[in-house]
Amino acid sequence: MWVYPYGNAAPAMEIESIGKEKIMMKQNDVNNVRNAVISQTGKKVKVKINRGRHKVDVTEGVISETYPSIFLIKIQENEDMPIRILSYSYTDILTKDVELILCS
Repeated sequence: MWVYPYGNAAPAMEIESIGKEKIMMKQNDVNNVRNAVISQTGKKVKVKINRGRHKVDVTEGVISETYPSIFLIKIQENEDMPIRILSYSYTDILTKDVELILCS
C-alpha cells in the first residue's frame, strides 16, 4: 500500500504563521509530494477524494502525467465507458482532500 513515502497518510503539514491571517505551506512539502507522485507515474492507484460533508468518492486509475503544479489520473470504470482524465494538485494531497493508495 502506498499513500506517501513517509507513512500511510499524508504528512502533517508544516506551516509557518505569518501574522494572524496568513498561513503558508513550506515549498519542501510540496516538492516531496511531487517527487513521490512522479516516482509512481504509470502505476495503478486507488484514489480517495474527500468531497466534504462526509462524502468520499473512491475510484481506481493510473497516474498518467505529471506537471509542475498538477498530476493527471486516467480512469476507465468499465470497458464500455470512455476514459476519463482527472487532474489534481499536489496540495490536494497535503490538505488530505485526495489520498492515493498504490494497487498491487
